[in-house]
Amino acid sequence: MNKKEFEFKDRLIKGITKDGNFRISVVKTSDMVKEAQQRHKLSLLGTTILGRALTATMLLASELKGEERIRLRMEGDGPIGFLVAEANSLGEVRGYVGNPTAELDYTNQKAKLGDGLGLGLLTFQKTLYNEAEPRTSTIQIMNGDVTSDIAHYLTQSEQIPSALMLDVGFDDEGKITEAGGLLIQKLPGAPEGQIDMLQERLSSFPAIHTFFEDEQYIDDVIHKVLSPIQVKELSRQLVDFFCRCNKDRFLNALSMLSFGDLKEMEGESQEIVCQYCNNKEHISKDEIANLITAAQAKMN
Repeated sequence: MNKKEFEFKDRLIKGITKDGNFRISVVKTSDMVKEAQQRHKLSLLGTTILGRALTATMLLASELKGEERIRLRMEGDGPIGFLVAEANSLGEVRGYVGNPTAELDYTNQKAKLGDGLGLGLLTFQKTLYNEAEPRTSTIQIMNGDVTSDIAHYLTQSEQIPSALMLDVGFDDEGKITEAGGLLIQKLPGAPEGQIDMLQERLSSFPAIHTFFEDEQYIDDVIHKVLSPIQVKELSRQLVDFFCRCNKDRFLNALSMLSFGDLKEMEGESQEIVCQYCNNKEHISKDEIANLITAAQAKMN
């Protein structure tokens, strides 16, 4: 990998305005969304919806520590059904949708992106250090386009006035060009009305993915969107579609089944698929037999 390729890799940059009024995070997620699309064989609709959700979850997880994580679930009455996206502050992101091949009826002139998820519920779950149970918040899905729904969640549940941009771009052949997101949040003491002004300004900008299509460095983007307000960079990190599933984890999950359930698998191999990343693991007949023997020993 040459220097230019490295500089254009997916990454997230966090900053704060020098007046201390706003924090800003910008993330490029092009390769991450491409991998999600390939792993789950997503339609254009599924790619856009899940791509936005993965991007948003990474932006929000960047405020956490270490392996603390955020899990987003949106479930509605549209053809997508539901989506799940999860990220931690280390830059590890994964997720999936209920119906990866779902599409809208584009012959209907009233069809819009939000119809893919439809109306339903949005649930955020935060798993934090030193807390026995995850923090969970649920609100109604307002539009189903992910962007406005998460912005609404931040205002209603987190009570943090925010400006949010998320998008996935496609070329004429339906291939992903770039993807990314931007989050600006008001800090305590910031003048009232400034975040509204920033929201209005962002609405006049082209979609966030176009910044990266013009081969602008993510460093340039974080300064451009707030100019002339000066921004001080706080941190940066690479991000990636990454799942920690492996054969040992699958075997451990199977070991939690009852003796009776394991006996039903006796004499047959099993193929287990991870919902998050679509990886497949083959569990042999001998490995099933070992699990049955261990379960039987616990009963004695």
